[in-house]
Amino acid sequence: MTLAWTTLLLPILLATTGCRAMQPPVLQPQLDGRIVGGVEASIEEYPYQISLQRTYHMCGGSLIGEGVVLTAAHCVDSSTAFSAKVRIGSTRKESGGVLVPIKRVHRHPKYNPQIIDYDFAVLELQSYNATNVTQAFVQLPEQNDDIADGTLVTISGWGNTQSAVESDVVLRAVIVPKVNQTLCDVAYGGGITERMLCAGLSEGGKDACQGDSGGPLVADGTLWGVVSWGYGCARPEYPGVYSRVASVREWIASVSGI
Repeated sequence: MTLAWTTLLLPILLATTGCRAMQPPVLQPQLDGRIVGGVEASIEEYPYQISLQRTYHMCGGSLIGEGVVLTAAHCVDSSTAFSAKVRIGSTRKESGGVLVPIKRVHRHPKYNPQIIDYDFAVLELQSYNATNVTQAFVQLPEQNDDIADGTLVTISGWGNTQSAVESDVVLRAVIVPKVNQTLCDVAYGGGITERMLCAGLSEGGKDACQGDSGGPLVADGTLWGVVSWGYGCARPEYPGVYSRVASVREWIASVSGI
């Protein structure tokens, strides 16, 4: 988190404690789908990154084990296993790598689409030949682990860049700091749960929308977040909101064996 953000929001937090009338209104979650202010990247840099697609790219996701992907619950439903595939090992979302059918979808049983809580899904893939495919498995945190406020995290994906000169055909990535949970909750008027974490710049311009839904938020080789939702896109004082992987680590293990 930047010092400016802390300086600006801490007095507001102190002044509004116990007085909801003075807090911002609760904002309706808006599902996330963009890398804004990022740079082009290659799959060799982020070999765990996947593209979830039907005839087009829909969402991102992360390889967490052999034939296992972690993505967002809002990206999938019961029909996804029959109609969607996962592209592995390509910098480009429309070609390259290998397209793998999905065998089974596990959406978190507590997923709440109204407030985008428990926004997690595990995909089991059908068998595929990994020879000459660029892939690696991202590490997972332990249950209820956390990273310090201000830790720089990397988000990657193929979403809309909101720029005519920045293509979304090639993988892009951006680096921003993790934001204090309480300050993020103040910014969103009380809409942040313990299954969420926030990251972004107080001045906006980078990563208020963060990246493709379902895509990875990574620090030091560990997957801490899944791109979930936000308010507007790259707006000042509204960080991106991610599903906190450490909050459901035991559930991931129960459905995936990882």
